[in-house]
Amino acid sequence: MKQFSMCPECDREYHDPTDRRFHAQPNACPKCGPHLELWNASGDVLAREDAALLEAAKFIKEGKIIALKGVGGFQLLVDASAEFSVARLRTRKKREGKPFALMYPSLDQVRLDCVVSEMEGRLLRSPESPIVLLTRQLRESRVAPSVAPGSPCFGAMLPYTPLHHLLLLELRFPIVATSGNLANEPICIDEKEALNRLAGIADYFLVHNRPIVRHVDDSIARIVCDREMVLRRARGYAPLPIRIYESVPSVLATGAHLKNNVALSVGRDVFVSQHIGDLESMPAFAAFRKTAVDLPWLYDVQPELVACDLHPDYLSTKYALELGRRVERVQHHWAHVLACMTENELDYPVLGVSWDGTGYGSDGSIWGGEFLLAEDGSFQRVASLRQFCLPGGESAIKEPRRTAMGILYEVFGREGLRNHALPPIADFSEREIALLEKALDRGLNAPVTSSAGRLFDAVASLIGLRQRVTFEGQAAIELESVIDFNIHDVYTFRLSDDSPRVVDWGPMIQEILLDLQGGESAGYISAKFHNTLTEVIVEVAREIAQPRIVLTGGCFQNRYLLEKSIQRLSQENFKPYWHQRVPTNDGGISLGQVIGAARAARVTTLSAKGAAA
Repeated sequence: MKQFSMCPECDREYHDPTDRRFHAQPNACPKCGPHLELWNASGDVLAREDAALLEAAKFIKEGKIIALKGVGGFQLLVDASAEFSVARLRTRKKREGKPFALMYPSLDQVRLDCVVSEMEGRLLRSPESPIVLLTRQLRESRVAPSVAPGSPCFGAMLPYTPLHHLLLLELRFPIVATSGNLANEPICIDEKEALNRLAGIADYFLVHNRPIVRHVDDSIARIVCDREMVLRRARGYAPLPIRIYESVPSVLATGAHLKNNVALSVGRDVFVSQHIGDLESMPAFAAFRKTAVDLPWLYDVQPELVACDLHPDYLSTKYALELGRRVERVQHHWAHVLACMTENELDYPVLGVSWDGTGYGSDGSIWGGEFLLAEDGSFQRVASLRQFCLPGGESAIKEPRRTAMGILYEVFGREGLRNHALPPIADFSEREIALLEKALDRGLNAPVTSSAGRLFDAVASLIGLRQRVTFEGQAAIELESVIDFNIHDVYTFRLSDDSPRVVDWGPMIQEILLDLQGGESAGYISAKFHNTLTEVIVEVAREIAQPRIVLTGGCFQNRYLLEKSIQRLSQENFKPYWHQRVPTNDGGISLGQVIGAARAARVTTLSAKGAAA
């Protein structure tokens, strides 16, 4: 608001101790405050002030796409009930299947489409006003099918700025309110930039002249086990500090490659930046660099060291190494565990269950199904899921059918691939199968992994739910969405006596194939699969005999898996801990990196002092 000089009336209010606007920082009125305009795609002004708002509402009712300048960036708005308009937004935005968020005029209207508990209602109306993941009502919804295809949930939020309130008051129906960007790019924050970057996406632009300094997305949260759980930490939450047990050196952590954010420690506080996103494009990487510079500047701190991931090819790692400061590399899954420990104010020892899609392991392989025993500031990998090959490497992440082929090859060998008339096999041509067999035989572009996330992908593929994905976690989301909640059975698995122990899921895969042959439903198989994974966690916990269990990593965004694991661990007298205000996905990595790097630096310093003595 710095550029808006108060008019005499506002200035009088601001300096009058008896006025309710006394020292109100954004004090302004229609004469001296920000102004609203509606532009066409060429930047021509079509209307101003109230007329601009009314015209924008009219265009939304007609099925047009409006780019609205909010407080943290642009949003793309469209009538949520208009299937043609929502599908057109998907095409223009290049966002094939990932669900869109919805903004409702009121909580009563949210209840027409979603099941809303008392806690979810409070979260929707909270000052943070996040997007809240809610279970859809069973009855037919007025929301267009293209809003959240294949998802059992809607992401809903209420208006959180005066502009949103005025617009929704005029519309009186829910709208799609998604980030103003192309896929894998940061949201636009400047109207001139928006005209360029959103050209061909938005039909009209509802803008104001209040500048946005830095982009901030909408936060995403849900209720799990009667507690708030933040999945994307941005507007309303960032950069609120996480208080830690003791003062540490100033560390700048550069985060992960996906769901990136950065973090900075200042004394006993760690400030985690807003969600930046996947570092898949140059605009995203530019936003990352700007945030990494902004955060130390905001708190007037010169970092003493920089923390980053072990993966040598992450852009965040390369950036850390280019800063010319002391660098501490922190293993990905260890960072997950440290983040959850820090948030829950836990000291050693704990058993960390760190499950996600991918992470560079200490041995150079791809980890993702890890059990890490945390003791005395370091970790020991005490168990992991059985490894298998990912034919095509990175391609397997986007094609669960490839992961399924790797799973079948691991269980049955080369000959076994052709002995099953399964969806992933049927999805390949004979030539493709021959190439995959050769790659698996020779280990060419077929890295081994212990990833729990890829195991979800493989099962979704085997039962015919999803052979290709358009966004991260899509196959796992759809696998969770079909669970039959009446099924409590589990599949067979084995736990080796090795060190580290290996969880052999091979028997489970064999039994899944028998269930498929027997005509069991996808819901039945999905429930048994999820139940088996919770029993895996309980069995390893029994073997390690550590009462405190930390559940972390992207797989625990799965509400059924998390709640079932918490329930079973509690029944077996373990004490489970999970994330609440720090994301369990890679959005929590930077916090863990700060803690890991600070402890490593302290150990190094103490060792140096001991050697000198």
